[in-house]
Amino acid sequence: MSSPHATIPRASLASDLVAANFTPELKKILQSHGCSFKRQGKGDHELWFSPISAKTFVVDNGIKSRHTANGVLKQAGIDKAF
Repeated sequence: MSSPHATIPRASLASDLVAANFTPELKKILQSHGCSFKRQGKGDHELWFSPISAKTFVVDNGIKSRHTANGVLKQAGIDKAF
């Protein structure tokens, strides 16, 4: 008699629990729209500037939520991408 979970490799279960990091793709989108890094903020936060919205906004280096990533794009004056 075998357990129903015996056929699922343990590594694949753990990899399913890893959250996505939207920051690298977000930064590519920001740069492609002319946004630029201004300075390092507190912790793992960065301050960026958007010529579209003429605003400075914060980008966290560990964004795990597509809603947060889209919120950053909104502050930059860019349409949703996630």
